[in-house]
Amino acid sequence: MDVEGKELRRGWTTGTCSAAAAKAACLALMGRGFPEMVEITLPGGQRPAFSLALEEQGEDFARAGIIKDAGDDPDVTHGALIIATIRRGEQGKGLQFLAGKGVGTVTRPGLPIPPGEPAINPVPRQMIAAAIVEVTGGDTDFDVEISIPDGEVLAQKTLNPRLGIVGGLSVLGTTGIVIPFSCSAWIHSIWRGIDVARAEGLPHVAGSTGMTTEKAVQAYHNLPETALLDMGDFVGGMLKYLRKHPVPKVTVAGGVAKMTKLAQGMLDVHSKRGLADLQALAKVAAEAGADAALADEIAKANSVLHAFQLAEVRGIPLGNHIAGLAWKTAAKALQTPEIALEVLVFDRQGKLVGEAPFTLSDQVSALPLPDLNRRT
Repeated sequence: MDVEGKELRRGWTTGTCSAAAAKAACLALMGRGFPEMVEITLPGGQRPAFSLALEEQGEDFARAGIIKDAGDDPDVTHGALIIATIRRGEQGKGLQFLAGKGVGTVTRPGLPIPPGEPAINPVPRQMIAAAIVEVTGGDTDFDVEISIPDGEVLAQKTLNPRLGIVGGLSVLGTTGIVIPFSCSAWIHSIWRGIDVARAEGLPHVAGSTGMTTEKAVQAYHNLPETALLDMGDFVGGMLKYLRKHPVPKVTVAGGVAKMTKLAQGMLDVHSKRGLADLQALAKVAAEAGADAALADEIAKANSVLHAFQLAEVRGIPLGNHIAGLAWKTAAKALQTPEIALEVLVFDRQGKLVGEAPFTLSDQVSALPLPDLNRRT
C-alpha cells in the first residue's frame, strides 16, 4: 500500500501470531523441540515463518510466544507478545480454547463467538487447529490457552468494552495479514457493533463520525453504550450493513463538514475522498434564505465551519438544510421500510445545529422540508 509516496509495510494479525505460537508449543510438547523458525499456512495459502520470543516447557505443558509485527498499521497490539500454552486435553474432546491473561471473554450475544467463550474469533481458531494438525497429523485433543501480557490495558483503546468483551483483547483476523490503515477492519468493527445491538434487541442505534458527536448524540437520545457505533468516515459501510440487518431507528450524527459532504452525496466522508464543495454549499444557503451577498461570502469561505459561522451570524438555518440533504443521501443507501432514519448535525462543541427528523428511509420524497424559521 502506498501513502504519499511511501510504501507501507504489511503485518500479521493476532490470529496469525497465535497460530504460529501454538504450532511451536505443540512441536515442543510432542518432543520435537522448539523450532528456530515456525511456519504456518494462512487462509490465502501464504506460508510465513516466525521466530520465537518466548520458549518455556514443563512436565505437562509447552509455551511459545511471538512478538506481533503489525507493519505500518497503527495497531494497538503492534509489538505485543502473543503467547500460546498447549496442554494435553481430555481424549475425544478435541481442541479446547482458553482465555489466558490479557485475552477477553465474550459476555454479550451478537458476536461471532457466543457468550462465555474466549474472544478468539472463528478464523484464528481454524488457523490454530490447522497448525496443530500439521504437527500431530490429526490429533486435536489439546487445550490451547492464548494470552497477551498487558492485553487488558490495551483493550481499553479498542471497542471491546463496548462490545461486551471483558478482561482483554480479541484474537482477530480473517486473512492473517494486517493491511495498513485497513478500511475493512474498521467497517467490520462497525458491523460487529450492529450485531451486538440487534442481539440485545435495541430499537435504536446511532452512528457518529467522532467522539464529540458520539457524546452529543448519546446525551440527546439518552442511549446506552451498545447503541453507539463508531462509524467514523464510513457512513455507507454502516448503512449498507443495516439495510440487510435492520434496526427500527437509526441516527447518523456528525460535524458540519462531514455532514455537508454526506449532503453532497459522499458516503465515505474522509478528507482524502474529497472536500466539500463550498459553491454548492452557497446554493444551499441561498435556498435556506441567505441573500446574494451572504451566499457569495459562503462560496469564498475558508472552510465549511467558517461557512456555518457566517450563516449563524445572519440567522440562516443552514444546518437544517444540510441535515435534510444528508438524510436523502443516507436514505438512498439504506432504503428499507423497516428503518426510520434521522440525521443530526453538531458543531465542535457538541451543540445541535441541524436535524432531519425520523422518517422511514424508503420514503425519500416524504421527508418534510426544514422549517426555515426554526433555530436549533
